[in-house]
Amino acid sequence: MATPTIRLISECFVKPKFTSEETKEAYYLTPWDLAKLSFNYIQKGLLYSKPPGANADDPNFMATFLDRLKDSLALTLDHFYPLAGRLATKKDSTTPPSYVVFVDCNNNRSPGAKFIHAATDITVSDILSPIYVPPVVYSFFDHDKAINHDGHTLSLLSIQVTELVDGIFVGCSINHSMVDGTSFWHFFNSWSEVFMAQLQGKNNISLSRPPILKRWFPDGYGPIINLPFTHHDQFISRFEAPLMKERIFHFSSESIAKLKTRANAESVCNSNKISSFQALSALLWMSITRARSLPDEQETICRMVINNRTRLDPPFSENYFGNCIQTVRGVAAAGELLQQDLGWAAMLLHQAVVGHTDKDVRGWLDSWFQSPFIPQLGLVFYPNSITMGSSPRFNKYGVEFGLGKGLALRSGFALKFDGVVSCYPGREGGGSIDLEVCLPPNSMTALESNQEFMDAVSLSFFP
Repeated sequence: MATPTIRLISECFVKPKFTSEETKEAYYLTPWDLAKLSFNYIQKGLLYSKPPGANADDPNFMATFLDRLKDSLALTLDHFYPLAGRLATKKDSTTPPSYVVFVDCNNNRSPGAKFIHAATDITVSDILSPIYVPPVVYSFFDHDKAINHDGHTLSLLSIQVTELVDGIFVGCSINHSMVDGTSFWHFFNSWSEVFMAQLQGKNNISLSRPPILKRWFPDGYGPIINLPFTHHDQFISRFEAPLMKERIFHFSSESIAKLKTRANAESVCNSNKISSFQALSALLWMSITRARSLPDEQETICRMVINNRTRLDPPFSENYFGNCIQTVRGVAAAGELLQQDLGWAAMLLHQAVVGHTDKDVRGWLDSWFQSPFIPQLGLVFYPNSITMGSSPRFNKYGVEFGLGKGLALRSGFALKFDGVVSCYPGREGGGSIDLEVCLPPNSMTALESNQEFMDAVSLSFFP
């Protein structure tokens, strides 16, 4: 079946409503930000039902809705003004040479954030009914396959509103050198908050969680970081994985509670230390390793993206805007992993998480400053690993835009590699979780044939 066509209706750029002298200054990036320059943009969005009679009863519904989105976006950008800028590089042929990548926030040089209106003749059911995520979903996002260094010429933020026959998809693409998952959803929720306040006729709107835009640097470093390069070709590469099967697996709160109880009962300590998410991650690690039919001696890795904000001493506010993440990992030979029980694997992950302290965070930063490097996508995602990304703790279904609660979360083409798992809260809440799993066709089929794994999977909840 051919991929449905997406029709571009209009596009424009949106700037912050107001400007100040601060917004004209260079905005410098931290090692966590710079380390993402060769990665993809973050692309996440929500699917909504179109209000009943939106077209027949109110032919101007979409025009009014789009105007409100753009106006509220401009106000939101007052608080998140770096997202309206562009990346810039300053090079000097001095001895030693200077190479600095930063954000140029000057309104006179940047057109702002991009805003797109598109349409397609498919329905909500066409998106939610198939077992696998249909490829057309990738077309609901701008900056397809772009890497973050492209932010020198592409917008750092792009919103695409795609009108379906009976639904609306709001896709958000943000440069990963500007935000991690925490900051991505902080922005998305703030924009929805401003939209709803305007819809209710409020004036002088303030955010419930103003972002802390000042980037943090360890004592003695920054804010200007000189990279050891003379040209971007020395640290930028593009890597595109083969097309994966992508499926959303739903886990009810009851199923997750059972996994947590089982993992703790089977662990060496027989305690309640293992979290629900660690137990679920261990199940994925073991199940995907089994699906891959690896040799017993093959090393396998379960990588978990971890928020450094609470690990630093003193801790950062959750409102800190920017990247503040690293990964921790559990490592085991495939044969040993599959001979052990769930509690053994979950305890490896638990120990990796609790062992990640302020000392580890600062140690990574010190090492980076001694020898700055830019990780490459093609080398980061190991072929026999899984990566648990995003988080079910983010308030993703709090983004509503006057359309009611979203029907489903979906993501774009970015970072779709073998073994990448994106974690979302289940729509019904209560601790339920949706896992977006990417695997080659053969591995996906084997995973679906794993009775232990599928017994833990619940029926998806859609209204």
